[in-house]
Amino acid sequence: MNQEQKLLGEQRRQHLLDLLKQSSHPLTGTALADETGVSRQVIVQDIALLRARNEPIMATPNGYLYFQKNSVVRVKRVIACRHTFEETEKELNLLVDHGVKIMDVIVEHPIYGEITGSLMIESRRDVKQFISKISKNEANLLSSLTGGVHLHTLEAPDEETLDQACDAMEKAGFLLKKE
Repeated sequence: MNQEQKLLGEQRRQHLLDLLKQSSHPLTGTALADETGVSRQVIVQDIALLRARNEPIMATPNGYLYFQKNSVVRVKRVIACRHTFEETEKELNLLVDHGVKIMDVIVEHPIYGEITGSLMIESRRDVKQFISKISKNEANLLSSLTGGVHLHTLEAPDEETLDQACDAMEKAGFLLKKE
């Protein structure tokens, strides 16, 4: 690799970083590739290099997102859930309808340990896109590895919002009960 190519790579990564920082919504690898005139695979490598430099870039089901610290204080809670594949959309809609953002899904695998998938779902539109991608790709949910048992990290503006969402989850039978 010559110096000119390296500089172009650094300039491209800086441009990607600027685009991600300016965007309030996830940007797909394809859109970033189109914007920079390179392949999607080059974007994947560039994002990996940026993340290796501790840039807080998250890969979500809807694209890459630069994690920006908001001036708004939000509270987080991890909840344990269990439901069938068919109930996934209902569970996610229930949470977003209560004003909760679903940050991730976590399962405990007997071989690999904790496996986390970033979700960043905060609207019915996000839920619809997630469910559509699952169906289109004929993919399994991470919770299929654990008989439907999984954790979600939730984020909301206050504890009361989280309490209301958790109450609704319990009423729907989605919360894993302590025995």
